[in-house]
Amino acid sequence: MRFSCLLACCLFLNSFVSAAEPIPASERCVILISVDGLANIYLDDPKAHLPTIRSMAKNGARADGLVCSFPTVTWPNHTTLVTGVPPGKHGVIGNNYLDRNSGEKIALIPDPLFDKDEILRVPTIYDAAHRQGLVTAGIIWPATRNARTLDFTVPDMFGNNSWSEFGTKVWLDELREDGIPVDEYGRWVKEKTGGVQRDWLYARMAENLLKKHSPNLIMIHLVEVDHVQHRVGPKEPDSYWSVSYADSIIQQIQDAAADSKYKDKTTFIICSDHGFFPIEKNINANVLLKKHGLIEVKDGKTIKKAFAVAQGGGCMVYLLDVEDKMEISTKLKAEFTKIEGVQHVFTPDEYSMIGHVVPEKDARQPDLWLAAKSGYSFSESTSGEEVVTDRGSKAGTHGFLPDQPDMLGTLVMWGYGIKPGTQLGKVQSLDVAPTMAELLEVKLPSADGKPLSKSLRIK
Repeated sequence: MRFSCLLACCLFLNSFVSAAEPIPASERCVILISVDGLANIYLDDPKAHLPTIRSMAKNGARADGLVCSFPTVTWPNHTTLVTGVPPGKHGVIGNNYLDRNSGEKIALIPDPLFDKDEILRVPTIYDAAHRQGLVTAGIIWPATRNARTLDFTVPDMFGNNSWSEFGTKVWLDELREDGIPVDEYGRWVKEKTGGVQRDWLYARMAENLLKKHSPNLIMIHLVEVDHVQHRVGPKEPDSYWSVSYADSIIQQIQDAAADSKYKDKTTFIICSDHGFFPIEKNINANVLLKKHGLIEVKDGKTIKKAFAVAQGGGCMVYLLDVEDKMEISTKLKAEFTKIEGVQHVFTPDEYSMIGHVVPEKDARQPDLWLAAKSGYSFSESTSGEEVVTDRGSKAGTHGFLPDQPDMLGTLVMWGYGIKPGTQLGKVQSLDVAPTMAELLEVKLPSADGKPLSKSLRIK
């Protein structure tokens, strides 16, 4: 009798210990969804229909705003989200930059020239996860062309053949067999309203991954919210529709996860790369450079001693063929500071404030960084004599200094390992990658950000 009782107690205790054992990282899933351009302000806006995201926020963790990287544009910010370091460290300093030797603009968006390993200078969360033996996937995540540490991938590139050339071929064949129209991507990406079909397609591709491949990390980039707000501006009827549509896409992915292998061990991180400002005026920085004799247009050809590369509400000013660079830089700072709509002019000694390095450390860096005020956007036009001009119609953009209410991104976390009801306050986008590293139990020592430990309860 005593032996039976002792055996029963041992079995009970053993079952309790087994139940409390940690779940291996290989049996978890983190789904990172970036809704491009989803400003934090929408979460508290009664006009915005966001039942899925708000439910996740209520039953998980929510930030009062995500402070993104400057310039608040797509390529550098998506890279910050997965590296935990600012643009000056990870190397994706803007959507494009100027080559000082040729004087030509070099595009980083949408990965037309460089593979991931050619532009990223630090490890990513998917690098770390893959090297630990976890399964990784990226659905049009920026700056991932030919990323060798993504087991399943289609890059965020345009063109009919971009996926065929740079995507995971076996996976694409499987998607075709499942009736998922991956070959329409090239057509949809060229259409003004193609973002609707594209986001729907990305959700279907995520469903396939969750159903058949059980990745441990999935990164998904949704695009239509950004497209619509560029066209009409934020907080317009079409903008409210677009954020509601994104919410419904997230619901589809959540439903698929609920029927997946790791359904009880899945964490969702919903975030964005920037907010949005309305714009009504252009700041034509190159017109000012032309007034100072630094740009000359002859017979339709532009001769550049200096040039400004626009990043929406941010701008890079390069001095190329000048003798006294310091003197000219000082004069230009004074001139740009007086221009209507310019919020701040940064000289290299201030670059650390905005997450960048000086041109001596990275020749792609400009000699001045400019930031605009809400309502204004930089252009690269050299035409006319007016530095500030009316656009003629209202639109929207981003690229501005990040720590402003309407430019703050969204961050909501829900699911396995997240404490319900956690209020995080305002947080840095640098903290997203280290938090994912904690959830997946991988090491990312290169990250400058810190895990959002307040929200975590990892078993």
